[in-house]
Amino acid sequence: MLGENEDSGEFEVVVNHEEQYSIWPADRAVPDGWRTAGQRGAKRACLEWIDANWTDMRPLSLREALRGAGDRA
Repeated sequence: MLGENEDSGEFEVVVNHEEQYSIWPADRAVPDGWRTAGQRGAKRACLEWIDANWTDMRPLSLREALRGAGDRA
């Protein structure tokens, strides 16, 4: 639990192997399966960064499968 005001503090943008993004409190260890994406700051700034940079919401495995299917067509 983040506490009574979870919007305050510093956050990091994290990304998983499927190139899905989230935010994580900067003072906590990044969970297994995730890595930092290079953006750190206020919650709002991190969410705005994700909105501007995560332009394809489909998981990486789906994008790759669709590209492969297009190659066979």
